[in-house]
Amino acid sequence: MADNEFIGSWRLVSSEIRVSDGYVSYPYGQDAVGYIMYAADGYMSVQIMKANRSNFANGGILTGSKEEHAMASESYLAYCGKYEIQVNKVIHYIEASLFPNWVGTVQERFFEFKGDRLVLSTPPMVSGDKQGTAHLIWERVKTDLMPTD
Repeated sequence: MADNEFIGSWRLVSSEIRVSDGYVSYPYGQDAVGYIMYAADGYMSVQIMKANRSNFANGGILTGSKEEHAMASESYLAYCGKYEIQVNKVIHYIEASLFPNWVGTVQERFFEFKGDRLVLSTPPMVSGDKQGTAHLIWERVKTDLMPTD
């Protein structure tokens, strides 16, 4: 994948859903936290979460209440798998996902590079009685390499 502009780590700047009537929502909040990573070997991974999520009362990942697990799941998105770049789209072939319905599916994202930013958007989707698109803006993570002696 020579000359692949996707390769690297990207930090989430903005995640929003724009619906046909002009309404904009922020499913993970306006201060959402996330990273998307594209590797040279053709694999990708994405993690997005609401900022300042509540800790489980007892601190155990496997011993939280059903309510705590539900809230954790509702405030987080994660998936990974292979990816393929097409003319104006990047295709994510999902192999693992927090949302089980996405496992084995294909997620298409339109893309545009703007300097150190990557803009991904979904094809139109229907939610309830409205049609909308998700728009995510990512900024390339700058690596500070340690000086060598």
